[in-house]
Amino acid sequence: MAGRIPPQFIDDLLTRVNIVDVVNHRVPLKKAGRDYQACCPFHDEKTPSFTVSAEKQFYHCFGCGAHGSAIGFLMEYDNLGFVEAVEDLAGMAGLEVPREAGVSQGPDLRPLYDLLEKSADFYRSRLREHPQAPQAVQYLKNRGLSGEIAATFGIGYAPPGWDNLLKHFGTDEQTIGKLRETGLISEPDDKRYDRFRNRIIFPIRDQRGRTIGFGGRVLDDSTPKYLNSPETPLFHKGRELYGLYEAKQALRKIERLLVVEGYMDVVALAQFGIRNAVATLGTATTPEHLELIFRTCPEVVFCFDGDRAGRDAAWKALQTALPVMREGREARFLFLPDGEDPDTLIRKEGSEAFDMRLDQAQPLSNFLLEHLASQVRMDTIDGRARLAELARPLLEKLPPGIFRRMMYQQLEQTVGLQNGTLGNSANPPQAGKRPPASGGEYRKQRPKLISNAIALLLDMPTVAPVAKEVSDDWKNWDTPGIPLLHELLEIIYTHPTLNKATLLERWRDRDEYRHLAKIAARRFDFPGMNHEAEFRDVLNRLVDQYRKANALAPRNAPLSEMSEELSELRQRFPGKIEADDDNE
Repeated sequence: MAGRIPPQFIDDLLTRVNIVDVVNHRVPLKKAGRDYQACCPFHDEKTPSFTVSAEKQFYHCFGCGAHGSAIGFLMEYDNLGFVEAVEDLAGMAGLEVPREAGVSQGPDLRPLYDLLEKSADFYRSRLREHPQAPQAVQYLKNRGLSGEIAATFGIGYAPPGWDNLLKHFGTDEQTIGKLRETGLISEPDDKRYDRFRNRIIFPIRDQRGRTIGFGGRVLDDSTPKYLNSPETPLFHKGRELYGLYEAKQALRKIERLLVVEGYMDVVALAQFGIRNAVATLGTATTPEHLELIFRTCPEVVFCFDGDRAGRDAAWKALQTALPVMREGREARFLFLPDGEDPDTLIRKEGSEAFDMRLDQAQPLSNFLLEHLASQVRMDTIDGRARLAELARPLLEKLPPGIFRRMMYQQLEQTVGLQNGTLGNSANPPQAGKRPPASGGEYRKQRPKLISNAIALLLDMPTVAPVAKEVSDDWKNWDTPGIPLLHELLEIIYTHPTLNKATLLERWRDRDEYRHLAKIAARRFDFPGMNHEAEFRDVLNRLVDQYRKANALAPRNAPLSEMSEELSELRQRFPGKIEADDDNE
């Protein structure tokens, strides 16, 4: 079992690896003053608003708000988990990732990755060397594939026979266990045999290029036509897209992704120069698929057959897409002529004609309303009212924002209502929200002051010593945010070389991380700004607010103690206390 990665190693790793190099390898950067700049890879824009700071080792987009350390960038851009991102960065720095003993982080999956890679090598070697390989090679040639494209996608061959892979790896029980865990063998009725037999083999790779499973296609008309690896610790079909790794390797920037049905469609399109196609793996498009797509590019085109089954599948994809259709994202639908799939159509028409079809694909908004309109009589008031009632539950699935409002406007125009008639419910107030309670300006300022202090300290850790010059009364305040501010200061005192990125990563596994990550987007590196004076002012105001809050708090002190306090006040303010007593 692999243990937890020590936080000190994360600190050292982020110090050794330059985020500018990490980002520039994926998104070309240009120098802009002290920082580096590019168009944001996480949303569509024409004017660069994405900056990378070498000083803070932090990236931030002023357009969409994306921000974080080099670890966070790899997690978002390459769709990696935290541990995977750390391992990637450690590899760049030539470091071995240490683990703390006694803290379990789950099983070590590296042996399974190694086994799958060796299996992929085995299948590729069979395509070159097996006596029956010529029929597989001829099949690929008949489908128009070149050796270069076959090599790009790592295509291989599983020969006929029950135990070719088993014989290759031997009968060692530990190896058999790995073959079982990765789904490469089946064991019904106490028999053991290869899962893939007499099939063209398509390795399924994750975004790091690691083989996580396989797909196999028969060479004849036997069934099942396609066979995938089962769900395993490495392979989850609802999260992976075949061909995405190859698309990212082929294209420097992906403007849109085309979702097709099968492996051969992806590979055939690549053969004709269309390198932005991906396929779901024996399942309908999932929300996880869509988030993965929209992290890669702003536009997705779903490609379906034009028959009833194809349109039903498209409607299901539309319903899945609605909750993730925020501003800057676009989904369209391409319906192919009857009897055609991308593989056959591109060989018949060529890439230029196929690209024209993509450009003319139907927008989600049009498809949604046309599909619903086909179910009612649009020449009657009753039919148009029915259309509105059918559409509203679907539009409610859209996230609040401009796209949702525009969809309501389009619906209103379609059914013949004035703008705003239906759209009043497009952005309803959130339930349970109440105005802030009254009770003094300090109550309104308190969260903002604490948040500003934390944000300034994260952005400029060098201001921490200022806190030692200010009264520490605020540390006794029993209010949210104060323990976090205090802990942050103590960490900086102990590790004064930590920067914004390393500080933020200290909280990665804690509940406070989301709050810290949100306020870490604030920046204070403005020309001429006196950061020490700004931090001192914030802390002094916190002290004032604490004292005011303490003064207004209900008192339950003993009468003797209250009498002593009253006596002291009378000495400090002679005449004033007695006058107030008389008024009462």
